[in-house]
This record gives sequence, structure tokens and C-alpha cells, in this order.
Amino acid sequence: MGEELLTAVVLAGSAVIAYAGAAARVVRQYEQGVVLRFGRLRSRVRGPGLTFIVPFVDHMRKVSLQIVTMPVPAQDGITRDNVTVRVDAVIYFKVVDPVEAVIRVEDYRFAVSQIAQTSLRSIIGKSDLDDLLSNREKLNQGLELMIDNPAVEWGVTIDRVEIKDVSLPETMKRSMARQAEADRERRARLINADAELQASKKLSEAAREMAETPSALQLRLLQTVMAVAAEKNSTLVLPIPVELLRFLERSAEAAEHRTKEPLRSESREHPGDGHREDGGERGGGGERGGGGRAGAGERLESGERPELAPAPELSATSPPYQDPPRAAAVPPPVRRPAPTAPVRDDDAGTAGCL
Repeated sequence: MGEELLTAVVLAGSAVIAYAGAAARVVRQYEQGVVLRFGRLRSRVRGPGLTFIVPFVDHMRKVSLQIVTMPVPAQDGITRDNVTVRVDAVIYFKVVDPVEAVIRVEDYRFAVSQIAQTSLRSIIGKSDLDDLLSNREKLNQGLELMIDNPAVEWGVTIDRVEIKDVSLPETMKRSMARQAEADRERRARLINADAELQASKKLSEAAREMAETPSALQLRLLQTVMAVAAEKNSTLVLPIPVELLRFLERSAEAAEHRTKEPLRSESREHPGDGHREDGGERGGGGERGGGGRAGAGERLESGERPELAPAPELSATSPPYQDPPRAAAVPPPVRRPAPTAPVRDDDAGTAGCL
């Protein structure tokens, strides 16, 4: 009798343990349990912790309340400006009503994924390429609203939607690169033109200042030479103003005129011989003309040159030189051969012998 009682107690205890093991459920902190008894929804949702259900009668489904990160597969589409693109995104959502997530939709994860792909294709067709590349915040908000409207009925709320990448064809990438390069070049030219304008204004102001003090131009030239020489170049090109060359040319012409004037006056009348400019009679009562000019020619052949008056000093501030009025052209003196010396008597015999 005692053995039968002990056996019954052991069997009863084993049955209780088995029943407890079959009825016990553990719900995690981030989960909630929805219980269905004979297929009917129980009004009470099981919270986190240890809970019990009726084995073989109740069925409990656990629903996670964490934020789910789901990638949206890349979708091919054509933008509003007829550009073929490939766009992928990522969606963040969570369950706020476990009962609706279990009762309203068969698999809320799959449903959210499909509605996200459909909404992404729709948003691509309504947008321009520039919006997809530069105005993504607005597109993300529109995509979030498109997915969130049907998901609210499933007990799911969309936390955030982000467009990850926009893939373009290679031809479009090259076209955009050329466009960006042309825009950069245009901006560079505008900046250079603006710099040239400002520099020209400053140079005009500097020119007006240097016009009042001409020595400043020479100082600026020396500064430029020093700046070029500091770079240790083997060749130094020094610019010479055209005005300086013209000034030197006028000075050379003036000196040449002053040199020719004394020679002309001396060829007209030889001092000390008493001959006129027209050639006069020679002392021996011989030939006419050429006597005075011969004397001037002899002085020229002897290498003697009349003393010239020193040229006046010219400076940068002196007025430009004006050519003096030229005298009437005088024909050059006729050079005659020098008279031969008379043969003496004592040399006549010798000359005859020779």
C-alpha cells in the first residue's frame, strides 16, 4: 500500500512538472506576447517575464518591439527628366501595436519591405536627377510618408528612411564631369577678369602719381630689376622705355648738327689768306676760284679739327629738343691735288740720267 501511494505521488509530481514545463513561457524585456486560445485572441497581452499558458489550448506569439533595420534592394527607374538610375535605400521601423502586427498582416516584415520598394520606385519617377543627387532630405521625408501611411494600420511605425546610393550610367557621369569642368572654368575666368579690372584701376592710380614725380618711375624700374635679380636667373631682360630711346635719338641729331656748322663756316672763308668764298685770285696772279677752298681742304687733310662748343646738358625734366632751322645746302669743297715742288738745277742732271 505504501509503495503504491509513493508511486502515485511520484507520477503526479512528474505530471505537474511536465505540465509546468509545457505551460511556462519566458517573454524578454523587448518583447510582448500575443495569446490565441482555440484561435481566438485573448485580450490581455503578456508582458516581459515568466508567464503560463494552457498547453495544447493556447498559442502565444512573441513580437519584438525593437527598431528593425531593413535594407531596400536597389531599384531601377527613370527620373522625371528621362535619366536611367539605380537607387537603393534603408528603412528603420518598429512595432508599436503587437496585436495589430499579428492580426492585420501575415508577415509585417515582408509587407514593409514590399511597400518600401514600391514607394522607392514611385519617388524616383516623380523626382529629377538633381533632386536625387543634392536634395535627398526632401526625398527621404516624402518616401517616409509614402511607406508610413499603410504601415500604421499594421501596428508598425516608420522611424526613418534614407536613400543610400544613386548609380548613374557611365555616359551620364562623363557628361556631368564635363559640365562641372566647364562651370569651374567659367568661374575661374570671371575671377581672373575681376582681378584684371581691379589691377588696372590700381595701375591707373599709380600712373597718375608717377606722372607728378617722374623720378618715381625710375625707382619702380630699379625695384623691378632687384626683384628679378633675387631669383638668380642667368639672363636678365631690362625693358627700356621708348621715350628714352627717342630722347637719345634727338640728342644725337642735335650734336651732329652742332658739329657740321663750324665745318661749313670754315669752308666758306679761310681766315688770314684774304680770299673770298667765290675763290678769289691767288697771290701769284694765277688761277681763279678754288684758292680759298684749297686752303680749307688742306686744313681738313692735315687732320686738324676746329674746337667745338660743349653740348648743353640735358635732363629728364628739360623740355624736348627742337631742331634748329637748317641753312641752305652748301656744295662740298672740291679737293684739288697739291702742287708739285719745282725741280732744282742741281737735280736736273740726276733726273736726266735717271
